[in-house]
Amino acid sequence: MRDGDAADDLVHDCIERALSRRHLWKPSGTLRSWLFTILHNLYANEMRRRSRRPQVSGLHLVEGQLQQSPAQHDHMVAGDMAAALGMLSDEQRQVLLLVALEGFSYADVAAMLGVPLGTVMSRLSRARARLADLVEGKHGERLRSVRQ
Repeated sequence: MRDGDAADDLVHDCIERALSRRHLWKPSGTLRSWLFTILHNLYANEMRRRSRRPQVSGLHLVEGQLQQSPAQHDHMVAGDMAAALGMLSDEQRQVLLLVALEGFSYADVAAMLGVPLGTVMSRLSRARARLADLVEGKHGERLRSVRQ
């Protein structure tokens, strides 16, 4: 059978058939050969039945192929992030993008902007706090994608 569950079903069907037709067993033969004959016939019938049926996959096998996550959510999040970045001051937005997006170190950003390192850290902290406030809806402003 090449499948444990199908083999179990075949043995179960064999025993069921043997019990329901026990009146057909002839004591002159061995019980084992009679059961193997029933088992073989059930197997042959099942293989014939399978060859005539179209091959069907269970839905659980193709479930991941049938579904697709919605793409509009990603667009909404990107639009909301652009809107939130637009609500930051120019200084905060500059520092946030240079550190978070471009990956520059605080010292590099301070040198690029010509400001002290503490100023970069302060602007970055305030920018992150402001974005968190926008996402959580504090101060009456809230982004569209987090509304429910």
